[in-house]
Amino acid sequence: MAGRAVREQLQRLGVMRATGYEQMGGCVVVPVLGEEEEGDDRGRVWQMYGWRTADAKMGRDGVRHLYLGVPLRGVWNVSALMADREIIVCESLIDAMTFWCAGYRNVIAAYGVNGFTDDHWAALKRYGTRRVLIAYDRDDAGDAAAATLATELLETGIECFRVLFPKGMDANEYARKVQPAQKGLGLLLQQSEWLGKGKRSGVSTAVMGAPHLSARKEASSGAQTSPVLATPAVAPTPEHPEPASSLAAMAAPDKPLLPELPRALPPVPATAPATEPEPVEAEGAAGELLLTFGERHWRLRGWQKNLGPEQMRVNAQVRNENGYHIDTLDVYSAKQRAAYIKVASIELGCQEETVKRGLGRVLLKLEALQDAAIQAALAPKDAAPVLDDEAQRAALELLKSPELVERIVADMDRCGIVGESANLLAGYLAAVSRKLDAPLAILIQSTSAAGKTSLMDAVLNLMPDEERIQYSAMTGQSLFYLGETDLQHKILAIAEEEGVRQAAYALKLLQSDGELTIASTGKDEATGNLVTKQYRVKGPVMLMLTTTAIDVDEELLNRCLVLTINETREQTRAIHVRQRAAQTLEGLLAATDREAVTALHRNAQRLLKPVHVVNPFAHLLTFLDDKTRTRRDHVKYLTLIRSIALLHQHQREVKRVEHRGQTLDYIEVTRDDIALANRIAHDVLGRTLDELPPQTRRLLTLLSDWVMAQCAARDETREAFRFTRREVRAARLRLRLWVPPTVLRAAYLAEYSREST
Repeated sequence: MAGRAVREQLQRLGVMRATGYEQMGGCVVVPVLGEEEEGDDRGRVWQMYGWRTADAKMGRDGVRHLYLGVPLRGVWNVSALMADREIIVCESLIDAMTFWCAGYRNVIAAYGVNGFTDDHWAALKRYGTRRVLIAYDRDDAGDAAAATLATELLETGIECFRVLFPKGMDANEYARKVQPAQKGLGLLLQQSEWLGKGKRSGVSTAVMGAPHLSARKEASSGAQTSPVLATPAVAPTPEHPEPASSLAAMAAPDKPLLPELPRALPPVPATAPATEPEPVEAEGAAGELLLTFGERHWRLRGWQKNLGPEQMRVNAQVRNENGYHIDTLDVYSAKQRAAYIKVASIELGCQEETVKRGLGRVLLKLEALQDAAIQAALAPKDAAPVLDDEAQRAALELLKSPELVERIVADMDRCGIVGESANLLAGYLAAVSRKLDAPLAILIQSTSAAGKTSLMDAVLNLMPDEERIQYSAMTGQSLFYLGETDLQHKILAIAEEEGVRQAAYALKLLQSDGELTIASTGKDEATGNLVTKQYRVKGPVMLMLTTTAIDVDEELLNRCLVLTINETREQTRAIHVRQRAAQTLEGLLAATDREAVTALHRNAQRLLKPVHVVNPFAHLLTFLDDKTRTRRDHVKYLTLIRSIALLHQHQREVKRVEHRGQTLDYIEVTRDDIALANRIAHDVLGRTLDELPPQTRRLLTLLSDWVMAQCAARDETREAFRFTRREVRAARLRLRLWVPPTVLRAAYLAEYSREST
């Protein structure tokens, strides 16, 4: 009952929603407490402010600053009004805390652009505030609210200044981009725009020191603290002495609500040190870095080569109106820096301290750029995009569909491929096998212009961009020098098998061993001597090739599933119909739908995870064993079954087993998976096991049927029937490509022998 009462109270206050979730979940939450002099309300939480962090999920409204639904009461850091007559007013608490952390403790915050409440006005009047610096955001809403607030403040006799951030920025963003924040914010306060009440003269910034114990003594003696904006050289004496200020000077309650904050900031002098102008940064030709500090202009070349934290070698030029100096140096070397500073100060006609200070700022900038370059180099390449809720829901709906295979075939047809359902499904499942420890490989074989590249592209377009690598050709050594994990569990697609003949050896090793290693000679970076370096490329990788050749490397061929294109006249007619339909309005709309289908399948592939696949029916399976090469083909068949199960992982129960102190997750193969694999294997593996190329087998089949028909018409036997190439209307090139020379030679010798006898 007590917990329920607390929840109901929190819901009434707006801290918790009716759903049970926190209103300010994922936020930095700051309470606004009552003043000490408020009697029973001392320490009472009047309001709560929440600022969504960068990694927090944004709400539908996109609001980052949150408040409770109760009336906007209280003033954050009201002790600043007691301590000083000059106050910085920010638009939000996060901006006010930014000033506070930078050492400017005389700061309060409104509740947004229209959130300067009656409590704020009452506090200003109660403590006799004389000067206000309005540090609202530099956007249209902030400028309008600042102008309105300034008008109202001027009517009450309070002097106003406008702190001008760069266009579109607020205090927090400015402090994060301009370092050090203390100097950057101080410069803005010095340059704040005077809006009214007296003449602005000699305005300078002073940073309030952190609270310390001596503040109590200053308060008791009537000492005044440093204002945010120092008064002119001859400042008018206030009518009433200002009360002593310091958060530590406040009377601590018997039971403090929060522990005392550590003294993170030491006392800072009342007069801020002179600051150099902010650097102006630009990028020149060939990536050179250009920096301007007042009258001195720096040009830095070669900084991109420093990808290690142990050196910072650059070509540095500094110039002004008196001269210039240019030299190459390692900025991390004190000896080289000293020599550069000495010569540059002579050439530029300035003090060595000036050049030294500028070179130090250059070094800080170079270190920041170097850190960013190193992080970019170490970041994973081609990172998968984060799916939103709608995209993830649609992808899961596809993966959980009972007709998943039928939808894949239908979507392939919608993408423009006609009559190749078996090949497309085999290619799709082979692409899914990239998630396994031993993926499949695909070789698409056909004559020129038959559509083998279109078939490969149709499969690849449904795979995520970050999980496929596509080349037109590869040299013999190129695979060995890829990144160690560039190919791991990815698809490597080559447009033509002829383009990788030099790399065929590496591809075969990658398919069989799952990795490549090579020893090569290189130069030692430390000594400059030649040493042997080892390069390693990890697999596994799913391989996809196309070819028009008949004499494919046998070692590569028996590692792949061989797909052939339907080259019949009926298929050509169907392709023509589809090509003409693409020119119509319906074709235009279908092309638009194709983009949505492609995005859906790519997202679905991103949701597939590597998982162990167990086949409980493995001992019941059989396979041809009359040839030695079936030892590899049998593995292809089993991998095809595992790929089908992996594709359906979101429809299967994930089971677990404990083994040797490890927990292994796995899914199981079903009878439907085996049935589908058998259907695909009948079309695909049947051609793979054939000793003749598919086109040769098709040509011989057509010839056999034609010969049978001609023999029946002429009443001749097959052995006595003779024909020419012209009679069967077969092109000479086609015969030379697809009929093995041994067959032609045997036919020629048989005919020659018959005529001779």
